[in-house]
Amino acid sequence: MEIIDFGCGEGSNTRRFAEIGARMTGIDLSEKMIGHAREAEHHLPLGIRYEVASYSQNTGFEDASFDAVVSTMALMDGPDFPAAMREAFRLLRPGGFIAFSVLHPCFITPGLQWQKDINEKPTGLVVARYFDQTKFVESWRFGDRPSDEDVVLFEVPRFPRTLSEYLNGIAQAGFRIVDVREPQPTPEACGAAPRFARWRDLAAFVLMIRAERTE
Repeated sequence: MEIIDFGCGEGSNTRRFAEIGARMTGIDLSEKMIGHAREAEHHLPLGIRYEVASYSQNTGFEDASFDAVVSTMALMDGPDFPAAMREAFRLLRPGGFIAFSVLHPCFITPGLQWQKDINEKPTGLVVARYFDQTKFVESWRFGDRPSDEDVVLFEVPRFPRTLSEYLNGIAQAGFRIVDVREPQPTPEACGAAPRFARWRDLAAFVLMIRAERTE
């Protein structure tokens, strides 16, 4: 199966797909990320092709070049989701599908705040400014890094959008939505990273969608 990974970053998930037998191509707008991905491919060849390209524009591949499009936690970081869906539809062969995950738009909002009890345990989530689509750059550190370690913050562009914009963008590109999921962190994941428990108990963190090109 020929698969293209939209927003592959340094290629960690692209390599996982290749390891289970997919013939992978990865694209990302960041030359630095693609450089890291190509370096990993050089050290452990899996037959993956990496290219610098935007998933919201013509990626340079021919029509109907792939059996599937995948994207893991990347499509919410692009400015034009409908254009990304149109490009995915163009690249897919009839019968192909797109499967992607994004931060859940109903809960990861610009005004997100956690409610906590006197012991600082999260008891609820405040969802605010759901319709505020002001783009911004979020700076954060990986949660498992020691808090006293001096690290450069990781910056990611954010383009808030509503659930309807995701669903309509998929449908208007010509896809048929076949599966929508809001997975909860497993007990094992919460044990390894206790901060995940609030997303298991109080709100959905991830939205996953699969849609098919039927024609």
